[in-house]
Amino acid sequence: MSRPDQRGRVLGRGRAPARVLLTWLLTTLALVVLDRWLAGFAMAAWWQPPLTALLLGLLAGVVWPLVMRVALPLALFTLGLGSFLLLGAGVLAVSFAVPGVVVTDLGTATLVVVAMAAVTAVVSSALAIDEDEVFFRRARRRAGSASAAGPCPPGVLFLQIDGLGADTARRAVRDGSMPTLAAWLRSGSHALTSWHTDWSSQTGASVCGILHGSNHDVLGFRYYEKDRDHVVAVSHPADAAEVERRHSDGRGLLAGGGASRGNLFTGDAPHVSLTMSALPLVVPRRSGRRRERVGAGYYAYFANPVNALRTLGVSLADVYRELSAAARQRRADVRPRVSRGGLYPLARPGTTVIARDVVVAAILEDMMAGRPAVYADFLGYDEVAHHSGVERFDTLEVLRSIDQQVGRLARAAELAPRPYHVVLLSDHGQTQGEAFAQRFGETIESFVGRHCGGTPEPARRGPEPRDSRRPAEGWQVTTALAEVASGPGFIARRLRERVESAGAGEHAHRTPSGEPGRVARVAPGVVVVVSGHTAGVSFPDLPGRVPLEEIEHHWPDLLPALVDHDGVGFVLVHSEEHGPVVLGRDGLHRLATGVVVGEDPLAGYGEHAPALVARVSAFPHCPDVMVNSRYDPDTDEASPFEPHVGSHGGLGGPQQRGFLAHPRVLTPPGEIVGAEHLHRVLRGWLTELGHPEPDGAGAQVGPDSPAALRDPSRV
Repeated sequence: MSRPDQRGRVLGRGRAPARVLLTWLLTTLALVVLDRWLAGFAMAAWWQPPLTALLLGLLAGVVWPLVMRVALPLALFTLGLGSFLLLGAGVLAVSFAVPGVVVTDLGTATLVVVAMAAVTAVVSSALAIDEDEVFFRRARRRAGSASAAGPCPPGVLFLQIDGLGADTARRAVRDGSMPTLAAWLRSGSHALTSWHTDWSSQTGASVCGILHGSNHDVLGFRYYEKDRDHVVAVSHPADAAEVERRHSDGRGLLAGGGASRGNLFTGDAPHVSLTMSALPLVVPRRSGRRRERVGAGYYAYFANPVNALRTLGVSLADVYRELSAAARQRRADVRPRVSRGGLYPLARPGTTVIARDVVVAAILEDMMAGRPAVYADFLGYDEVAHHSGVERFDTLEVLRSIDQQVGRLARAAELAPRPYHVVLLSDHGQTQGEAFAQRFGETIESFVGRHCGGTPEPARRGPEPRDSRRPAEGWQVTTALAEVASGPGFIARRLRERVESAGAGEHAHRTPSGEPGRVARVAPGVVVVVSGHTAGVSFPDLPGRVPLEEIEHHWPDLLPALVDHDGVGFVLVHSEEHGPVVLGRDGLHRLATGVVVGEDPLAGYGEHAPALVARVSAFPHCPDVMVNSRYDPDTDEASPFEPHVGSHGGLGGPQQRGFLAHPRVLTPPGEIVGAEHLHRVLRGWLTELGHPEPDGAGAQVGPDSPAALRDPSRV
């Protein structure tokens, strides 16, 4: 990136007095209008409006930022609306200070504040060519206090667009939905490539691997730990903190002065905000980590009442866009689709507008402070793609807004005390398809429970399944199955023949549950946990990894039903005789030996699928049965086990290919397989630029961290 434009700074300072004078004059006129319009607001003399406008300007520009350092939580938890109430109280105080000015109540004072903020916003827009110029001018003001750094390596902004697949990114560049990235690629400054995710193609496993260099034993966004009878949800603060504790060794991607903004994990950054694993309520302060007040970015954003007004307006516009897009899908009978009603239209701006803008404000602070590396996650695209679709028009509008923010940050980097490189990437892609419950009339939990002796749920068919997130969201392979047979469903047929020949008859569960578990059972002694396109089936009453032979004895109908289901692509189980085995409708794959019987069930999931699945099978908390949804290459679709349109979490289609756009001055990464490999690439780039390797001195070493996996004695 080029260095700051000193002429631009001088011009910016030259325009400041004119901007202040114009704002004062327009505010005075606005007060005159409000005097005639509001019954509870009165100014009798000609000199009162200009004096009041001056005092209100001092209140908003000098006193208010100081007040916000104390009252920030009110602004945070009211998404900026609380700041107008506090400023309204300030207006009441000003009315008492100016003789003859009457403000009857807090409501009237708040209306005055909103009007003043609107005037300031109009002036800022009128004095700039466009909104990008407004952003750049604000960045320039923030850069005024940034001290010039001595000789130092360039910093790196790692900006993650959550859920954006490589193929979608390329089409967005071509079709104009990512003009910033397109300009970089056409200028030759950046190169665009892809990387292959782990089996668990979701943010928990990917970001843990990217930031900490290990995602060992992270099985999904939600997964079951039998030894604790606990469902780990990486989006839960306590669980995210525990996952990071296990995987951190003090040598994360952001160790040594970096910042983590809006992520699940910290990457051992000393500057942390909006990061799930580091919430003060559940995590004690770690050595060397500075914890910003409520969160960097929030203060910088909500300290300006104009930003609060803008957030409110843009959020309302986004609610309208969501309602309009949902209605448009219903009118056109777009399939697949899910319900987008209830509170979702009001919740959507939280990721598409508010979190995005606050994260941008935090990154801007980090750049002006000269921090060596920043990793930030933009969630909006992933969230809307879940509900609307991977490349539907409203999803691409959100993607374009993120691309616009990336361009603004790249331009603002010119004002930072050190040069910055920008690396764009995603943690996974998304595969579109009709939800499993919508397509087949029951959830995967109900299906498994029904074939394990549980009470079946009523069938739920319809075009729009209920959109709710999960709250904590075998048999023996014998030599007979080695006989290659032809015809559809021969594996399931052989399994049923074996059960019948063994005289299994009706299943009677013989493993008493004992004390009720904390995790809901879909049938006696059966737990199912879903994570996008994967579902883990565990039998908590049986210790350890339950082998095929034991599963066949207790639940003889389960696996034949699973492998024969149109929505199931393959099933992973463990055999006492053959080790990990992948089962499909028409074949099986013994991972330990590579022997394939019939059609390889992993053939449609890429050349890396056997190694990725075998790795998960060796995880300590791998479920007894791991199910992956069926991917159809003809339609490029798969049916997720959650009620989403675009989804991820397993193998099959675009979900397993994230994108990576990097400056061409950095060494090309080659093929990247897995988040841990991507971590090594990003860490290598930092080293290449001159950043020292973190030594992890004094840090606690988690049992699943890279250091512990290399040398278990360090734990």
